[in-house]
Amino acid sequence: MLPLRDNISHRRVPWVNYGIIGACVGMYLYQVADPSLVERLAFRPSFVLPQDGVHLPVAQLLLAATATMFMHGGLAHLLGNMWFLWIFGDNVEDRMGPMRFLVFYVICGFAATAAHTGIALLSTGLTGPGELAIPMVGASGAIAGVLAAYLRMFPKARVLTLIPFVFLMVVEIPAVAFIVFWFILQLLYGLSSLGGGSGVAFWAHVGGFAAGYAMLRLFVPLPRRRPRPPRVLDMRWE
Repeated sequence: MLPLRDNISHRRVPWVNYGIIGACVGMYLYQVADPSLVERLAFRPSFVLPQDGVHLPVAQLLLAATATMFMHGGLAHLLGNMWFLWIFGDNVEDRMGPMRFLVFYVICGFAATAAHTGIALLSTGLTGPGELAIPMVGASGAIAGVLAAYLRMFPKARVLTLIPFVFLMVVEIPAVAFIVFWFILQLLYGLSSLGGGSGVAFWAHVGGFAAGYAMLRLFVPLPRRRPRPPRVLDMRWE
């Protein structure tokens, strides 16, 4: 399923969201010009293990995890991620405010890296240590956190969606259904990849989404549900 647009309009220009998209595009162009960039800068799960008996400094780990958020494995990977961020990120930034949105995005990206690293370390007995040396690239873990925030902040939103089913269909579906279905797919793909390795870091998506969902209240107050009025029984005396 491909989202085309949602029915929520933003009140102010989402400069941070646009900036993140621009930074990812710029980093990809840099990758094309210098193919060794990923090997030199991207995060690998093996970084959390001692290197020659010495642990890497925390600052170096954070720098690599940050660089990973802006790198992509190909043009299709970049376009897919940026399109999701374009559709959903503007409204999340609009509700949070630019600086809080940026901090939220980065923390979700770190959580995604941590989730992928943790699963990779736990499953090395099944996949082998070589899995730990594969560099991570992509903004999808951080964007998963943005989707979780959108889900909680705009539960009544609707998304115009392109669905390939025998022939192409364009239908408007609830954003809740779209995002929950997307998350379930990531979880199922992640479970199926255990023991066999995968070219996609599905657990990064799961980790970023879980972090975004759990910590949203730290960044923006959510509207409280109005209590239902008491039910009044119509009683008549005869």
